[in-house]
Amino acid sequence: MKKFLDEDFCLKNETSKRLYHTYAKELPIIDYHCHLSPEDIATDKTFKSLAELWLSGDHYKWRLMRADGAEEKFVTGDGDDNEKLRLWASVLEKAIGNPLYHWSHMELKTYFDYEGILKGSNYEEVIEHCKPYFENEKISARKLIEKSKVTHICTTDDPVDDLKWHKMLHEDESFKTKVFPSWRPDRILNCEKEGFGAYIAELSKAAGVDIKTLDDLKKAIKIRMEYFSSLGTVTADHGLDYAFYSPCDEAEAEHIFKRALMGKRVEKEAALKYKSAMLLFMAEEYTKRDWVMQLHYGCSRNVNSNLFKAIGADTGIDCINPCSPSKSLAMLLDAFNSKGVLPKTIVYSLDPAENDAIDTIIGCFQGRGKGYVQHGAAWWFNDHKEGMEKHLKALAAGGVLGNFIGMLTDSRSFVSYTRHDYFRRIFCNLLGTWVEDGEYPNDEEALEKIIKDVCYFNAKEYFNLD
Repeated sequence: MKKFLDEDFCLKNETSKRLYHTYAKELPIIDYHCHLSPEDIATDKTFKSLAELWLSGDHYKWRLMRADGAEEKFVTGDGDDNEKLRLWASVLEKAIGNPLYHWSHMELKTYFDYEGILKGSNYEEVIEHCKPYFENEKISARKLIEKSKVTHICTTDDPVDDLKWHKMLHEDESFKTKVFPSWRPDRILNCEKEGFGAYIAELSKAAGVDIKTLDDLKKAIKIRMEYFSSLGTVTADHGLDYAFYSPCDEAEAEHIFKRALMGKRVEKEAALKYKSAMLLFMAEEYTKRDWVMQLHYGCSRNVNSNLFKAIGADTGIDCINPCSPSKSLAMLLDAFNSKGVLPKTIVYSLDPAENDAIDTIIGCFQGRGKGYVQHGAAWWFNDHKEGMEKHLKALAAGGVLGNFIGMLTDSRSFVSYTRHDYFRRIFCNLLGTWVEDGEYPNDEEALEKIIKDVCYFNAKEYFNLD
């Protein structure tokens, strides 16, 4: 019987073990999409307890705690920290097959040197074991980043953000990890949603432009993009409900924008037209700046309306939206390409049924550089062992796996970097299995390059990172 979480965790044959330990294990990390707080990094936030580090802001854990019947005050509320940890430990021991079982124990082992198993019956023992790490102020945002060997971080930032924490980080030579803002313009696109006019007023103030027309809006966007660029931005990220494309000329986009600005109702089809026009405009600006465009879609957000009203967004009440957008994704990429404004693009769908379709679609728009259009890593509800394997196998079968830019955290947690190690183990096991099954030669030079590129160097090259 194989021991749980030993040094060869997830590595099922000798070739996989050799590849991981020789080439993948010690590589640094590029976190090119996450939701870490730049303020916490700039101020080097110190965490006071395991509950604060683990359970504040982690909607993955919140979902499981609710599934086990925990009261909301012990999930997102102000309940006792020790009780929160007890409830988390109690559900964790029942979560066999869930990646959180693996991640949580990997985090305990990596950051707290804890070799045991967390259960409801021993949570106090784990608290006591971890307590000295907090009391000695060893657990802070920067120290966790440094321990994880992270070289670059791209956070997620609204165009109206003053980026003061990024400016502080930009000027701080003592911290070696480079932290960049990423452009997240969802609220510029969402003209059909309540508060659009108020948001445009915020953008107007941030850019110093009186926004009354579509041209004014584009001017303001360019000004804010320049500010983001001055602080190192290399990527833009879009959270879309689904992939779409609806042709829209300038006059029609102007009409829709002005209706939305006045607070008038914008129908779904009109909103899609405006969004398509603005995506084309922004893609052109990304291309000029050599920014990478990330498109995340296939998520239904805040589907529990009662809980959303009570505690807000990003609280674990989102789900997969099986919208089958393949045709629309192809049309969108073709619209970018036809106008000569297709930037380097990463496509993610939360629906794993889309893997094969995405791989065939992006294959139609390559040719402008190695892996120019990427199928993004197994994302959110898919970043478990089976999800990663399914994604990697589909990418390998439909494209060039060696050009893949690897894993991301997409996380608000400073200890989630163990997910990169999780990915690397799964990746090396897949490659090693193919070699041992005679499906790929035992070519050490080729395997070393594939592993190092996918786990680190492809992302560094793709995002033009120093």
